Amino acid sequence: MSHTNVSHNEGHRSHRIAWLRAAVLGANDGIVSTASLIIGVAAADAARGEVLLAGVAGLVAGTMSMAAGEYVSVSSQADTEKAELALELRHLQENPEFEMDELTDIYIERGLDVDLAYQVAKKLTEHDALAAHARDELGIFDQVSAKPIQAAMSSALTFIAGASLPVLAVLLVPATQIISWVACLSLVFLALLGALAARAGGASIAQGAIRVTFWGALAMALTALVGNLLGVAIH
Repeated sequence: MSHTNVSHNEGHRSHRIAWLRAAVLGANDGIVSTASLIIGVAAADAARGEVLLAGVAGLVAGTMSMAAGEYVSVSSQADTEKAELALELRHLQENPEFEMDELTDIYIERGLDVDLAYQVAKKLTEHDALAAHARDELGIFDQVSAKPIQAAMSSALTFIAGASLPVLAVLLVPATQIISWVACLSLVFLALLGALAARAGGASIAQGAIRVTFWGALAMALTALVGNLLGVAIH
């Protein structure tokens, strides 16, 4: 069978995993944490200015927390990947025969017969031994490998976008209706976020929307309860 060198796109979305996870986490946390903070403070009978101050403070603190947290977390993953690759490179240099057998065994376990598994392992080793072992032994792929700066920026920017929505609501809605408006708008935003994230990842849109909305509603309900209880206790 002849092989034609043409590019094609089968619609896979695995290349989106890294940035999509960080983006969804940032936007979701921005909406939920800021809206919950605003609702909790408003439930304690605080004035609009105090509620707005709490929301803006939550936005700034949350943005820095998300960026720093993602950077540190993903940097740790990247360090682990680099250490694993360095160790594997040393093994390839010190004992190439053993590494060849190891790669062959991996392909046998995946369903190839012994001869074909050896041929595949030999060809891939000749082409790029480290890449073959990184992919098939260690599970490290270029398109999903750790990228700390990308994750940090994605989380920070999407957190700002998410957190800005409930903060803007505080400015625009009547002071006596802050809780109901922020809660309703935030749940709508969360449902849209869950649906968009699911669509981008090729998953169930309804399931994605329901999952995100449920946890957001729970968080806002709990903070409203705490704010109300504290407000009664203080007054």
